[in-house]
Amino acid sequence: MFRTIITTFCIVFIAELGDKTQLQTMLLATQSKSIWPVFIGSSLALILSSFIGVFAATHLNKFINPNILQTAAGIIFIVFGILTLSGKM
Repeated sequence: MFRTIITTFCIVFIAELGDKTQLQTMLLATQSKSIWPVFIGSSLALILSSFIGVFAATHLNKFINPNILQTAAGIIFIVFGILTLSGKM
């Protein structure tokens, strides 16, 4: 269990560092008189989006083969990457 927590933390942490939303959060922090509302808002948003992802995956896993879910997630990730690199996202 501890290994899963550390692996998940590392993946999300590295993914978020250069993410557009993280850069936007940094911009909001520079414009705010207090950083705490920005920190709390961004933390709650990450927690909620992570919860939705885990909850959805848990329930989809009951109806769809995990290999299909993993392949679909990989394809979506690649498509988003291509769209980002092409400037269409």
